[in-house]
Amino acid sequence: MKLLGAEILRRLGAGESIASLCAAAGITRAEFEAWWRTETRRRLPVTDGTSSANLREKVEIIRDGRGIPHIMAGNDEDLFYGFGLAMAQDRLFQLDYLRRRAWGRLCEILGAEAMPLDLTARTMDLGTIAQAEWAAAAAETRRLLEAFSAGVNRVIEGSAERPPIEFDLLDYRPQPWRPVDCLAIEGEFRWYLTGRLPVFAVPEMVRRTLGEGSLYQAFLQGEADDECILPAGSYPSTRVGVEVLANAGGDPTPCQGSNNWVIAGARTTTGMPLLASDPHIAFGAVSCWYEVHLCGGSFSVAGMSYCGMPAVMFGRNERVAWGCTNNICAQRDLYQEKTDPAHPGCFFYDGRWEPAGHREETIEVKGVGPVTKVIRSSSHGPIIDELLPEPTRTGEPVSVRWLGSEPCRWLEALLAIDRVRSAEELREATRPWHVPTFSLVFCDGDGHIGYQSVGRIPIRKHPNRGYRPGWDPEHDWQGLIPFEGMPRLADPARGYAITANNRPAADDFPYPLAGVWSSGYRARRIRQMIEANERTSFDDLGKMQLDVLSLRAVECVPHLLAVLEPDTASLAAVEELRRWNCRMERDSAAPAIFDVFFGHWCQQVANARFSGEASSLVAAAGGGLAATLLRDDQAGWFAPGRREAAVREAFAAALETLSRRLGPSLDRWQWGELHRMQMKHFLSGRGDLGELLDQPSVGVHGDMLTVCNTGGDVDWQARLGAGYRMIVDMSASPAAMWAVDAGSESGQPASPHYADQISDWLNGRYHRVSLDRTEVESGAQARLMLMPAQQA
Repeated sequence: MKLLGAEILRRLGAGESIASLCAAAGITRAEFEAWWRTETRRRLPVTDGTSSANLREKVEIIRDGRGIPHIMAGNDEDLFYGFGLAMAQDRLFQLDYLRRRAWGRLCEILGAEAMPLDLTARTMDLGTIAQAEWAAAAAETRRLLEAFSAGVNRVIEGSAERPPIEFDLLDYRPQPWRPVDCLAIEGEFRWYLTGRLPVFAVPEMVRRTLGEGSLYQAFLQGEADDECILPAGSYPSTRVGVEVLANAGGDPTPCQGSNNWVIAGARTTTGMPLLASDPHIAFGAVSCWYEVHLCGGSFSVAGMSYCGMPAVMFGRNERVAWGCTNNICAQRDLYQEKTDPAHPGCFFYDGRWEPAGHREETIEVKGVGPVTKVIRSSSHGPIIDELLPEPTRTGEPVSVRWLGSEPCRWLEALLAIDRVRSAEELREATRPWHVPTFSLVFCDGDGHIGYQSVGRIPIRKHPNRGYRPGWDPEHDWQGLIPFEGMPRLADPARGYAITANNRPAADDFPYPLAGVWSSGYRARRIRQMIEANERTSFDDLGKMQLDVLSLRAVECVPHLLAVLEPDTASLAAVEELRRWNCRMERDSAAPAIFDVFFGHWCQQVANARFSGEASSLVAAAGGGLAATLLRDDQAGWFAPGRREAAVREAFAAALETLSRRLGPSLDRWQWGELHRMQMKHFLSGRGDLGELLDQPSVGVHGDMLTVCNTGGDVDWQARLGAGYRMIVDMSASPAAMWAVDAGSESGQPASPHYADQISDWLNGRYHRVSLDRTEVESGAQARLMLMPAQQA
């Protein structure tokens, strides 16, 4: 070779094409691919054998046929050392990527392309929040994080010469891991789940254009919004108090859908509870979830952790199982701040001008140098103008108050949940948890089931989906809904609990839930399937998770056909819709016709009142309005007589799009040819790295509103959805759960476990994860024994 391997990797990581590098190195593409396979394989971790470590007792990491680590230890600290070591063996680059994302340091390795992510982390000051979280952490949490970090550092130190390939592609090495890094990752994940600024910014933009009247209210209307988690009569009619909330900080320098359900034994074929959970998040070549079984000390638990957060977030232990979804209740508010040239550097609040806080953040940008950003803040929180979509900016500063800026004790609660022995203990273990708001369903070995909305929700005097007047104290938070006042169910009379990012309760709930939920269709469909059978079997759970009936289509297609009836130009497509069973199956043309039409229809609806980028934002957020307008236009959104013409134009545009993308023949318009799962690596967009690191794109069933959730995008690609699925039968003996993760266990591209679960995921197959030592031993494929240094 004319080039050294290290130089090839650096140039690949900088975006140079494989063809160019082959020419420079004087090798063929086949020779390059053989070199790449060798280069990635030699970086795989050692998962078999015996080694010494700074431990009190021995630790065994037994890996099964899918590479999932079953970590056995004699005490909690040694167990979490093994946890950190196993996760770092599989996901070291992902750990460092997520750490840098949390601290706002991605630009150091990626250059200016990462500025939006770094600016978000620096604006929200996620690093300072993590440090405050560490200062407030319980002693046990500190000990376990320190042990986990020591395990990560063992891998960092041991792989310095042959780290995961991404480090050489980007030409850097990871710094030592600190316990606070785990809390920084936790904080960034909290922001991902609860920040979501367009949820408030886009409605504000619509309100400013349309006013407060019927058009604005029509835009805010969600689909199937009456589908509630709590049935009528299952909650008290009066408040139980208010939790005191600290004042929002000024200058802080001194200091992101899912399904789950549980069914009681009286409604199951086993006589014991059944539970299912499938969190929805962006698909990727490397999963954000890390499946693990922890056995030792006070832990005997299996399930999914979030990479970098050392606790099982959802799964089961010997006695209790639980699953979670995002509650979608607002834990932040956006405030329009008032300024005046006569009072520079101040914001008006409660009749007086208050000095703005400000701090400087220096972001090191690879290939550019340091870039300094000044972050201003009001009494509510940081000014976020640069984080907002351009059309939503008003010219006056906008601040955000976010409950997640305070210590939230999420990890502490998860560690407690992992060890509970009953449904009631689980509910109590969630008490410290403040952010994010999740909907947990759970069950125990005594047959109890329940639902708990965890976290806290700020109490507001005035409902508002847009910007609040920052100068008016009437719009400050009044406190928090106390733990005892959060929505919950214990052994509900109907024998089940379902959550799918839908409304927790009707408007007569005693506290304002400040929801930004948008659709109850998935929850409604799950309820329909449960109620269709007197008793549900364990096998039914997997079928339910794979259900692709679109209730949006059930609702909308008859109204669409009524408008299209006289249209003979598109007769074949109309007939395809008329024969359709409304299931989003990948080998059918009707789902493609309907979903592409609905995308164009949303854009037509938006274009009636908006233009340019603002129109695109409204189209993306206006599904509920678009569905309603297919039926009628009571609000007068369109000019008289215009609605029907707009429907036909959207349908014609959909057929033209399908012809252009898939060819003129309707026989080629299968949904799976358009709706393809995108499993891209973090570095996919850099030169040809996607060819080397991405998993293959595959056509998938479902869409964003089916229980089998495969998301949607402006181009109908499947970029997020239920990549992980879990089902639990509490009658199983020994205790076990069944799961599948499309992203698989390893983040190392040469590992046999980099993409070995995608086929199972596509075909509805699950693997069993047992909590029984004998069963784990029988399925062992690799065993790493870590011995205390004095015994080695």
